[in-house]
Amino acid sequence: MFSLGLVNSRCSGFLVPSLARTFINRAVNRPIPPTNADLIATPQDFLKKIGRNMDTKLSVESWEQLWTTSGLGMRKLGLSVRDRRYALWCMEKFRRGIPIEEFAHEPKPKKTIRGWGPAVQDGKRIRSRRLKNKSK
Repeated sequence: MFSLGLVNSRCSGFLVPSLARTFINRAVNRPIPPTNADLIATPQDFLKKIGRNMDTKLSVESWEQLWTTSGLGMRKLGLSVRDRRYALWCMEKFRRGIPIEEFAHEPKPKKTIRGWGPAVQDGKRIRSRRLKNKSK
């Protein structure tokens, strides 16, 4: 029924979706959310509210510059991948009107016990061959 790239003569008005990747900054085309005068008046206030020291990692001058910055632009500013993804994710949530308190969170703490579950507990391997050989 659907053909990729081939257009039938009967369906000349049928639009085939493009499967190619574009390098257009789509953040420019999205609406810029309004500032909240009492809570968030500057981009630094927003970055401080979302946490993870984003206000020290990302420096922008204006509200419009923050919302038109893409992931590539953040990469050029020196942000790590994890910080870029978190900042863009928070910006999209804020753009949709979700309060910051609902989505902003700190990163997961570092694991204290290495391993894949019950094989290692309290830093010790619990099912080792050494213990099985002693019981024989």
